Amino acid sequence: MEEELKCPVCGSLFREPIILPCSHNVCLPCARTIAVQTPESEQHLPPLLHSRGPAPPGAGPGAGPGAGPGAGPGAAAGSAACLDSESAAGGGGGDHADKLSLHSETDSGYGSYTPSLKSPNGVRVLPLVPAPPGAAAAPRGAGPASSSLTCPQCHRSASLDQRGLRGFQRNRLLEAIVQRYQQGRAAAAAAAKCQLCDRSPPEPAAVLCEQCEVLYCAACQLRCHPARGPFAKHRLAPPPAHPGAPGGGDGGGKGAAGGRKLPTCAEHDLENYSMYCVSCRSPVCYQCLEEGKHSKHDVKALGAMWKQHKAQLSQALNGVSDKAKEAKEFLVQLKNLLQQIQENGLDYEACLVAQCDALVDALTRQKAKLLTKVTKEREHKLKVVWDQINHCTLKLRQSTGLMEYCLEVIKENDPSGFLQISDALIKRVQVSQEQWVKGALEPKVSAEFDLTLDSEPLLQSIHQLDFIQMKLPPVPLLQLEKCCTRNNSVTLAWRMPPLSHNPVEGYILELDDGDGGQFREVYVGKETLCTIDGLHFNSTYNARVKAFNSSGVGPYSKTVILQTSDVAWFTFDPSSAHRDIVLSNDNQTATCNSYDDRVVLGTAAFSKGVHYWELHVDRYDNHPDPAFGIARINVVKDMMLGKDDKAWAMYVDNNRSWFMHCNSHTNRTEGGVSKGATVGVLLDLNKHNLTFYINGQQQGPPAFENIEGVFMPALSLNRNVQVTLHTGLEVPQSVKQPKLPNN
Repeated sequence: MEEELKCPVCGSLFREPIILPCSHNVCLPCARTIAVQTPESEQHLPPLLHSRGPAPPGAGPGAGPGAGPGAGPGAAAGSAACLDSESAAGGGGGDHADKLSLHSETDSGYGSYTPSLKSPNGVRVLPLVPAPPGAAAAPRGAGPASSSLTCPQCHRSASLDQRGLRGFQRNRLLEAIVQRYQQGRAAAAAAAKCQLCDRSPPEPAAVLCEQCEVLYCAACQLRCHPARGPFAKHRLAPPPAHPGAPGGGDGGGKGAAGGRKLPTCAEHDLENYSMYCVSCRSPVCYQCLEEGKHSKHDVKALGAMWKQHKAQLSQALNGVSDKAKEAKEFLVQLKNLLQQIQENGLDYEACLVAQCDALVDALTRQKAKLLTKVTKEREHKLKVVWDQINHCTLKLRQSTGLMEYCLEVIKENDPSGFLQISDALIKRVQVSQEQWVKGALEPKVSAEFDLTLDSEPLLQSIHQLDFIQMKLPPVPLLQLEKCCTRNNSVTLAWRMPPLSHNPVEGYILELDDGDGGQFREVYVGKETLCTIDGLHFNSTYNARVKAFNSSGVGPYSKTVILQTSDVAWFTFDPSSAHRDIVLSNDNQTATCNSYDDRVVLGTAAFSKGVHYWELHVDRYDNHPDPAFGIARINVVKDMMLGKDDKAWAMYVDNNRSWFMHCNSHTNRTEGGVSKGATVGVLLDLNKHNLTFYINGQQQGPPAFENIEGVFMPALSLNRNVQVTLHTGLEVPQSVKQPKLPNN
């Protein structure tokens, strides 16, 4: 709350706060400081600004050195802009004007420069530029007509009338709250003790360091927490308020309010506020209403408006309180998010290190394999060369020995002895020569290694190693409140979790067969709502959904279990009916505009199970023969039901009935219908047959057998008949068939 009690100009607690027309508050001394004199009215400046000497005799008693309470730096600075008797009395006299560091154009030496000051809250204050000597002075107590005051918060300007700052109302309520707050803070400060004192008892705390969260007395603060070095940026604040201090809680507030003097009217000092002017939005007294400018305004009782505005403020506070509660929850969410980010960052760092280490390990293992290959190749080459060296050395030694022997033989002079061995020696020399064939004196292997390691793709992959910008989509959340079943149709809805930034290109919805079988895809697309029609009645289906993007397919959602209806609820279908058919009673009653037979279908389709519905004959004139039964979706609709191969029906008059399919009439049965009769249709797709009933009694044998496929309830009639459809009926016990397990 302390920030609400500080003046936006000086940054201190409000002193004599006044209410500006924009509803913001400012200290009265600060208002004197920021009041601005426009250039065209400079000749009306008060006399105390015409010279830097003593005040002229006509300045009034409030302009002398003995200024009353409230004079200070703010008031002294404000006296330069003092525009009324109240500011002169509370802000000091002409001698304070001499203390201002304001200079005219002649004094400063700069053309049109106007110095500006800056308040502790960062609001720039533009002091008045003194008028040139000899300017005419306005009468004492009357502010200049062109003076204005700019709100330091919203920067809206307000002109001052002849009353000057007295034209603004005093915010006595805010003043009382500030007084209570100061009393409570002073009491809490007196109760707070220094946390570093060696004395017993410790000295009262003078300041609280908001960063260190330590209370210091004045001596300990100078010794242990000087305003320099690392402590230079620490913020020292007054000791915290004490909840039990006098004036700090509700009790103190009530006491202060109880002893407060009732405010009097600013225009009529002797009158108390008793009414509220709705037009001016300000409290007024009785005399203002009778004589002043509020005489023709809309006024109301002060107490009533007080209660009304209190109620409005309470209501507005409730809204702010709700928003504050949401903000607190949001802050908790953000703090949890910070923790999650920290944890996820550590996890991702560990994952990255593990992945890089795995790559390094794989590269190390591959390096060992490659080194093994190089070693094997080297050993192979060395073995081949050594074998060739040994072989060549042996041959060379043998050839050298043979050559030396032959030379010794040639040296002998015994012809007969030479000829005895010459043939053998010649053959041996020739064989030895033939051993040195072409290539025998060439190395079998080269010194080069025919191994080339292509590391460029791997280097490129390493250089391109980075985090992928797109991840798999998260798990979709099924919105159970929007999932529902109707007859043999199911509707599923889902959404992505909050704070999910991974793009989603589409969804895949999967459904099982209603009998615990495998899942199959029933929808692929971008929608988050899907309805599947044509399912089996009285069956349980499991559904799940997953999202996909260019990175791949995300995980499945949780599985939702959907139960279709035990029995069918349906009406006549106006979209597929013949145009001569007239439907009413929420499409449950049908008649016809034509004397010819016209066909209308039901909105349900059956492919499995046992289904029963009835049709009540509301009107039956001139003995027509309506037809009841089942049909395909593409049945011919401008002839009697059963005349084509797309329908299976029983047509009946007032005496007898026939079964008809492909225009073949069979099983004539006595007994007809009249007004008030009920025709029942039993479709048993477990046994693949169709049976008809009139007034609860079976009409003839089972009409059709071995029927398979998808069928819709059907009816043909003309304008002489009106029937009403009744659905959602249990199969009557007398005709109920045993239920077979789902296939």
